[in-house]
Amino acid sequence: MEMKCYIKSLYLCVKDMERAITFYEKFFEQKVTERSDIYSVFDINGFRLGLFAYEKTNEPHSFGSNCLPSISFERFDDLKSKLIGKDICFPLTLIKDNWVAEFVDSEGNHIEITAPAN
Repeated sequence: MEMKCYIKSLYLCVKDMERAITFYEKFFEQKVTERSDIYSVFDINGFRLGLFAYEKTNEPHSFGSNCLPSISFERFDDLKSKLIGKDICFPLTLIKDNWVAEFVDSEGNHIEITAPAN
């Protein structure tokens, strides 16, 4: 029997929960689904994106590009609009059949965004 597994969530470590919530509410154009001082969640079409205030639990963490969430947009124009005003760490580039870019979020995490080139 073949094993089945699913990835239904991930979390990003944040230094300032309110700043991170504000950043992602604007980015996703929706309100946070669950809010707390330690762990808040956005429901993105059934996928749970968590924000974890790691310092409140004394958990060590390194920020940067060690884990890269990738957010896909159906339209190139939506992708381009999400790059406005962001700290771009990988410029908008056509890779095979997709446009790809990376930016740094309010907490220092690198986030990839993509859209089909068609």
